[in-house]
Amino acid sequence: MATPQLALDLALEPDYRPESFAVSEANAAALALVNRWPRWRMGHLVLTGPAGAGKTHLAHMWQQRTGASRVDRQDISAALKSIQRGASVVIEDGDQGVDELGLFHLLNRAAGDSGISVLLTGRLPARSWPIALPDLASRLSAAEAAVLQEPDDALLRQVLEKLFRDRRTPLSPGVLDYLLTRMERSVDFARLLVARLDNAALAGKSSVTRVLARDVLAGLSADSNPDQESGARS
Repeated sequence: MATPQLALDLALEPDYRPESFAVSEANAAALALVNRWPRWRMGHLVLTGPAGAGKTHLAHMWQQRTGASRVDRQDISAALKSIQRGASVVIEDGDQGVDELGLFHLLNRAAGDSGISVLLTGRLPARSWPIALPDLASRLSAAEAAVLQEPDDALLRQVLEKLFRDRRTPLSPGVLDYLLTRMERSVDFARLLVARLDNAALAGKSSVTRVLARDVLAGLSADSNPDQESGARS
């Protein structure tokens, strides 16, 4: 039987602190490139990777370090007037469609002597973005790129250990190994999973066991596949 969901699970605040960013071979190279700012080629960097790999976390870390402003990907032209010399700018989800002319002018300014820095994020490599403006497509294809890989076991283990440690959640032996072979491969899912397990353990006044882990994973699976669950009952 799936563990009951608690309202607290649905209100988790994202944790974008630098100390919460777990590092492994899956993201070390991308982290190094982001941290190489302000020595980015042509004043901008494209950060890409799958969902849950850490793009938004890295973007927030860079924003905190540089005081960067966030610009809506569809409204870059309107923001150009307020972007002064030496400014830093974050534009997320560039592969989902952008204000192409505005981005082209912004990258041109970054490539000049304005001191402007631009961090772009997206799931797809920049050369695969749906760009109609040829000059912008060419600039993005030649852009310096930081690529996040799918989270590996080493990264997910670090994330799980820290999340459980922060919550002081008691774990039975072998639980982490059990979770790593069955969970969705993303940091976002790890955070949700630990919150559900911690709540369930508190409710049951017990440690997190394999049986509890199995039930919570089943509940999360049912959440993401409601049609499948209702079909199984019919």
